[in-house]
Amino acid sequence: MGGTIRGLGAIPESIGGVEDHVHVLLGLRATHGLSDFMRELKKATSVWAVKKHDDTFGWQDGYAAFSVSYTHLPSVKTYIENQVEHHRHCTFGDELKRLMEKNGVQFDPQDLE
Repeated sequence: MGGTIRGLGAIPESIGGVEDHVHVLLGLRATHGLSDFMRELKKATSVWAVKKHDDTFGWQDGYAAFSVSYTHLPSVKTYIENQVEHHRHCTFGDELKRLMEKNGVQFDPQDLE
């Protein structure tokens, strides 16, 4: 995934996750459109995963993205590195709800089921 991110012209800062989702901390250029970047990242990593690991692999629809200030990079990197331990106590859905509420994102809870 890091190589794909670099190939798309971004900087992979930290990547980690568990069986049902992945967290990616990356630096985008001002010329990147987030939706275009995510479409290309998901497409390229799907092709790789199907070819190398699991011919039934497919990403879920959608994604969540949050901006992070430079001063918070170290704590976000630590958060990503500790995903396995974190998810022993918190489901993906609960985590996403918490992050969206913390960041003032309005959402329909049914969209997260």
